[in-house]
Amino acid sequence: MSRTTAPAPADRKDGANAPAGGLSHGLKQRHLSMIALGGVIGAGLFVGSGAGIAAAGPSIVVAYAISGVLVMLVMRMLGEMSAANPASGSFSVHAERAFGPWAGFTAGWAFWFLLCVAVGLEGIGAAQIMTGWFPGTPEWAWVALFMVVFCGTNLAAVKNFGEFEFWFAALKVGAIVLFLGIGVLAITGLLPGTEAPGTANLSGAGGFFPHGSEGLIVGLLASVFAYGGLETVTIAAAESEHPVQGVAKAVRTAMWRIALFYIGSMAVIVTLVPWDDKAVVEKGPYVATLNHLGIPAAGQIMNVVVLVALLSAMNANIYGASRMAGSLVARGQGPQVLGRLFGGVPRPAVLVSSLVGFGCVLLSYWSPDKAFIWLLNTIGAIILVVWFFIAASQLALRGRTEREAPEKLVVRMWLHPVLTIVALLGMAAVFFLMAREEGTRVQLYATGALTAVLAVIGYALQRARGTDRAQEPVTDRA
Repeated sequence: MSRTTAPAPADRKDGANAPAGGLSHGLKQRHLSMIALGGVIGAGLFVGSGAGIAAAGPSIVVAYAISGVLVMLVMRMLGEMSAANPASGSFSVHAERAFGPWAGFTAGWAFWFLLCVAVGLEGIGAAQIMTGWFPGTPEWAWVALFMVVFCGTNLAAVKNFGEFEFWFAALKVGAIVLFLGIGVLAITGLLPGTEAPGTANLSGAGGFFPHGSEGLIVGLLASVFAYGGLETVTIAAAESEHPVQGVAKAVRTAMWRIALFYIGSMAVIVTLVPWDDKAVVEKGPYVATLNHLGIPAAGQIMNVVVLVALLSAMNANIYGASRMAGSLVARGQGPQVLGRLFGGVPRPAVLVSSLVGFGCVLLSYWSPDKAFIWLLNTIGAIILVVWFFIAASQLALRGRTEREAPEKLVVRMWLHPVLTIVALLGMAAVFFLMAREEGTRVQLYATGALTAVLAVIGYALQRARGTDRAQEPVTDRA
């Protein structure tokens, strides 16, 4: 579909459905709020955080606090732009408005690729849990089943996606709240059968920084990528009943709650369990903590929670990938067939995104040591690239919005432009730290190569069309 210069959804006062041929607007505020909360609560927190604890020890709390501040700044900037101009292409649309079509092309297709690969990874993780419960069943069959289910929910009306995510996120949030409650009782000595641990686990076994600054850096890098996923709420907001109010409220409430969940969880874990306990990595920090407290069937309880987290992420990533692809096509930056809408849903984009995700799963079986590892390395730092585009776009667009339509600044970045520049410097520091660490250097270079290739293609397409639309209003069909 061709790009349109029709008024953006921000101009709709009544929250009515989109015009004929546009995306539907079936998401409610409760959907957005839970998508924002549940989007980043995944297996990376429940299981993957164990590696960060093993590297940083108790200082993992500091690592999550630092990266939490960074992600809060990024989401505040994205919230400002998305409330002013809601669009299903989110930061891709904002980057195009700020710097031209090449920037929107680069940020959008990089994020689409990240989400498709993530769908495959989450499918593999969920299948491994299922084969543990049903020995002898093939992993690929479980992945295929999950793909069919969530592809189906995304092919239907957007409200179906919203309902699935609402209940998935509610279960994850409930599990975190229950864990924090049990943890606080145990720390204070009020949980039956336990004694207050005091600061023994925080100061023992090498102290608060057992591996020094190097350990803190590794923990910081692990925590940065654990926060990825919040961006989906600004994509979904374009299909809500009231896009401007929806994204503004979701961003404001989600930031501090997620910081509480992440930082609070890490503080509870390292206070109750010795950081060098092998179970923290082998079984996951949440299972290790619940086992340490003598909670019955802790492993199986957390397996259910992790399975829900993985399935939720699959559902959300198929949705995000399809909407990003549809937005790019609507702006003339992708194959037209992907942009066709059926009942307000970009069904070809849903199908292709799901198939690419399943293709990544097949690569994990056909070429686990080459092609699959290359995929993992390529997506290693894409979320940081996206955050960089968000911050740079906000820095460029804030002044323009204040001059042309100040009433659209429903959400404002704090202490602009100082904190925006601080965030950009923080991202640059993370890139530098990744280049220093052997384990992340390859990921940085692979992601950099992919970003450079996309930027060259995007710029070539921009030049071929003789366009430079950085100064023009840019909308997608949301």
